[in-house]
Amino acid sequence: MRHVGLLVARVVFGGYLFVHGTQKLFGWFGGSGLEATGAGFERRGMRPGKVMAALAGASEAGGGLLTATGIADPLGPLIIAGTMAVASATHREQGPLAKDRGYELPLINLAMAVALMSAGTGVLRLGPHLARSVTRKAVLGGTLLASIAIAQQLRESRTRARMDSATADSTVAQPAS
Repeated sequence: MRHVGLLVARVVFGGYLFVHGTQKLFGWFGGSGLEATGAGFERRGMRPGKVMAALAGASEAGGGLLTATGIADPLGPLIIAGTMAVASATHREQGPLAKDRGYELPLINLAMAVALMSAGTGVLRLGPHLARSVTRKAVLGGTLLASIAIAQQLRESRTRARMDSATADSTVAQPAS
């Protein structure tokens, strides 16, 4: 029964992440496509926006496909976890709830990816597991990439806050006509 449960969780979770990634990349399933998604990433301080959107979309689609099939486990959930860590940081300013465009869904996806990474695929999978040495290197590389993206966002957020503060200060300092 455990193997069937893991298969269902992997296929549903991986399938939805695959869809979410292809919405970004190709505009499939009612998505915005790469141009619009890239512009949105740019507005949030992830530059260059189109490249970052392509990386996020490819990570979601590829990670979702690997997770659903169980190929090269735990690479799929690992890719998703890194992507969702960045997405959670991206939505932090809106607060925790999805109704406010907050980090609720990316955080749940992150937790699910970590759970699947920890539980493994079970026996119902299409391909082999990733070798431990390759897994370690993937964890290090993914952590580095996610850290760079989050640092970029935090820097942009601070810069934007300073600019907003300076604009507000100059507006207050102006004499009324």
